[in-house]
Amino acid sequence: MPESQMPSDLRSWLRLIGDAVRGRGVDPTHGPIGRAIVMLAVPMVLEMVMESVFAVVDIFFVARLGAASVAAVGVTESMMALVYTVAMGLSIGATALVARRIGERDEAGAAEAALQVVLLGICLAVVLGTAGVIGAPHLLRAMGADEEVIRVGTGYARIMLGGNITILLLFLLNAAFRGAGEASMAMRVLWLANLINLVLDPCLIFGLGPFPQLGVTGAAVATTIGRGVAVCVQLLVLFRGSGRLRTSVRQLAVRPAVMVRVLRLSGTGMLQVFIGTASWVGLVRLLATFGASALAGYTVAIRIVLFALLPAWGLSNAAATMVGQSLGAGDPERAERAVWIAGFMNFLFLGTVGLLFLVAAPQIVSLFGSDRESAEHAMRCLRIVSAGFVFYAYGMVLQQSFNGAGDTWTPTWLNVLCFWLWEIPLAWVLAHTFGFGPDGVFAAITIAFCTLAVISAILFRQGRWKRVVV
Repeated sequence: MPESQMPSDLRSWLRLIGDAVRGRGVDPTHGPIGRAIVMLAVPMVLEMVMESVFAVVDIFFVARLGAASVAAVGVTESMMALVYTVAMGLSIGATALVARRIGERDEAGAAEAALQVVLLGICLAVVLGTAGVIGAPHLLRAMGADEEVIRVGTGYARIMLGGNITILLLFLLNAAFRGAGEASMAMRVLWLANLINLVLDPCLIFGLGPFPQLGVTGAAVATTIGRGVAVCVQLLVLFRGSGRLRTSVRQLAVRPAVMVRVLRLSGTGMLQVFIGTASWVGLVRLLATFGASALAGYTVAIRIVLFALLPAWGLSNAAATMVGQSLGAGDPERAERAVWIAGFMNFLFLGTVGLLFLVAAPQIVSLFGSDRESAEHAMRCLRIVSAGFVFYAYGMVLQQSFNGAGDTWTPTWLNVLCFWLWEIPLAWVLAHTFGFGPDGVFAAITIAFCTLAVISAILFRQGRWKRVVV
């Protein structure tokens, strides 16, 4: 349909999305709040989709090498969870600090904060990378890998763990750009990284053309090169000073006061992410007592749910940036309005997705080719979990908004309360004491996230997050 024949509202939305993808300027501290949220959220959603594509592309090609290679990727990814925990935790601090300084119109302070986060990330990456390179075969063995998996997977594990600096810096620099309101930059570098990975993966795994045949190790090399090139582009933009974050090599020095703030925010952020991750491990352990079919069904359903939540995470991250910059600009009322508007947008989106999952769960699960018993568990899990989507919509936005304000302790304690002290015991009681089996575990997930949303809303209304100093 030609643009001239489109309804005016549709043309406006398409132009808005196009502007967001192209990275046309938006100031989260001024102008219509809804437009600012969309301008920030669209590239953030695409960024998260691009990050998830890495694993899909790698496993697509590695699957042709056999079960041992696939197992090596899976075991290594479980060890990489520590790296991702550190990266996501540091990212919380990076976004909060940079957004607050940008809102204060202190661009030099924002750039300084970004550099301190980068320096901290490099230090942590060296420690983690050294341990990974030296101990890769021992770590694989400790994770239960057999000798064949260790033989084919040691090279893969060494490169992924040793090259973790590319993951850390990619996450941290993207978080800094998001905090500065330049979400499209973070999106573009991940497009570049995925394109390089997509091209190099088959070449290095199978030895196409002039490339050596490295097997599963080639997947690690391709991924690390792709992310490494993206990081180089990020650093070039950062030091070239073409955007809001303008810095120079002369500023590469440790600033104790800024580093302390980074550690305070990011340390709590890492704990927050770890608590959430550990709770999922506990649920998997509980589901494993009901057999492989229940666990397989849960795995399929949760992957569908996590993919559906990617746009919701984009809206939540947009709200965090809006809160940080609005507080920096001395406008807490705008920050609060932005959170409720973002929450309502998320409500409309996740409410629609939840209704789709409730109605079409059998058709959606059938796309994954599970056996009949696993598919039954997957359908029930998908329906039970999606029944709480309207609560998740607000809960996700509120949690990230606390982080954007620099109030990282509130969501951390909420995670402890709702996941460790409520969700896991409740799952055990519903599954075993009341005899609901796996359905009791699925129900506990929904109840815990609904509880999290309600308590988050109460605490957010109290407004103590408005007075946090970062």
